[in-house]
Amino acid sequence: MKVKKAVVPVAGLGTRFLPATKAIPKEMLTVVDRPTIQYIVEEVVASGIKEVVLVTSAGKAAIENHFDYSFELETYLAQKGKFDLLREVRNISRLINVVSVRQKEPLGLGHAVMVSETVVGNEPFVVVLGDDLVDSDVPCVYQMLKVFERLDESIVAVQKVPLKEAHRYGIVEGEEIEPGVYRIERLIEKPAPGTARSDLAIIGRYCLRPEVYGCLRRTLPGIGGEIQLTDALDTLRKERALYAYEFNGRRFDAGDKLGYLQATVTFALEHQEVGGPFKAFLKGLAKNF
Repeated sequence: MKVKKAVVPVAGLGTRFLPATKAIPKEMLTVVDRPTIQYIVEEVVASGIKEVVLVTSAGKAAIENHFDYSFELETYLAQKGKFDLLREVRNISRLINVVSVRQKEPLGLGHAVMVSETVVGNEPFVVVLGDDLVDSDVPCVYQMLKVFERLDESIVAVQKVPLKEAHRYGIVEGEEIEPGVYRIERLIEKPAPGTARSDLAIIGRYCLRPEVYGCLRRTLPGIGGEIQLTDALDTLRKERALYAYEFNGRRFDAGDKLGYLQATVTFALEHQEVGGPFKAFLKGLAKNF
């Protein structure tokens, strides 16, 4: 089955970035010159997927507007002769087809994915979290899709983390069946400190068969009354094979202040326009510390 849709949950309140996110969705915070959500959508597009399902909540209209046509802005840029900016703005609105569904209550990532079923239907899909930016030569989603084409089973993206930090992540245990690909034998959502036996942490990329929706409907709420996607995936792997893929690239948690700053510096250094001057600035700054 070919993957045609990407589900992007954007319903979170972004409390880790208050007060900046009091009136602005966290997904609209910029890394260099574009909001984090645009990096996510561009990765999806570069992977060959043409439709994005945004799982939204109240106060997220700015995200939908960002990918919509803006007559007033385009007219203004044309009148002022700012054709480079006009081309950039038009490219954003033509980037992809966007469909929105509402998550009316903050009941967890699993619930956010579950409400997308009416749009996705009975076909495989990817889930891409807006907080996770991946810097890689080959888009992370594309890497996963190539593995999915071979195995025809659900896949979660993983990276190795220090065992002392495993309690911050969903962790998978399993057997490596080929370089970078693991058949999952167990999933644990944020294991108690010091109890993890595996250093393979789940990051915000999933390629899922539609059977996961049935598992989500059978998943009971956990801590805080939330439905965890990890718990549903643990049910899925008992019914059919489930794999983890150790992707090539560097991941940044843009939902965390330090991760956001690290992403900003990395993407700024790679930016065609400001990369050189910014690198010189950092070198000069380093001499004073």
